[in-house]
Amino acid sequence: MSIKVVAFDADDTLWVNEPFFYETERKLCALLEDYLPHHTVSQELYRMQIQNLPLYGYGVKSFILSMIEMAMSVSEKTISLDVVEKIIGLGKEMLEKPIELLDDVEHVLHSLSGRYRLVVATKGDLLDQERKLKKSGLEHYFHHIEIMSEKREIDYRKLIKHLDIEPEEFVMIGNSLKSDVLPVLTMGGHGFHVPFHTTWAFEQIDHRIEHANFKEFTSLKEVLAHL
Repeated sequence: MSIKVVAFDADDTLWVNEPFFYETERKLCALLEDYLPHHTVSQELYRMQIQNLPLYGYGVKSFILSMIEMAMSVSEKTISLDVVEKIIGLGKEMLEKPIELLDDVEHVLHSLSGRYRLVVATKGDLLDQERKLKKSGLEHYFHHIEIMSEKREIDYRKLIKHLDIEPEEFVMIGNSLKSDVLPVLTMGGHGFHVPFHTTWAFEQIDHRIEHANFKEFTSLKEVLAHL
């Protein structure tokens, strides 16, 4: 491989993210248990999130709005302002969570930083992702930070054009096959999948990937043997 740029997803690749959403969802289910069983609240919340993605995008703020809207819907607009205030509070708790780096992240970044241009390529709310990156203490490792509203092939092509490289000189490392791997493989780049123990249903795919530029690892440090 003639790799020049190594890009990393942020959430659940560099630091913990998705478990905080599940934790908040459980608290929301408890708040709304007078209206619906827990599993039904979870289903309705997921439906509302997917419905709202084109309007709100990804991230905690979008999640807060979807929680409030879903609560109003399942309660037929009888939900109290006290519950709405509690939902907003749950969202603020998420935004104030400390950053928990995943295993070997700093070791991997330090090992690669002198040999490649390192990039963060993530999606979500701009302010929140910038905050997390700053709090992580990892910002100095990266040549470029790209916070996308979506991760499609066209978005990755814009990124590599900005970086002035060819697709085959780019490798993307992340926990989502749907967002971090498939679009990069389609454009001719390399996709390295490092699964996280929890993955949002929207980011899951139902087929195996067979591609010469695809590799899957059980831990982030394993990528060092292939770069």
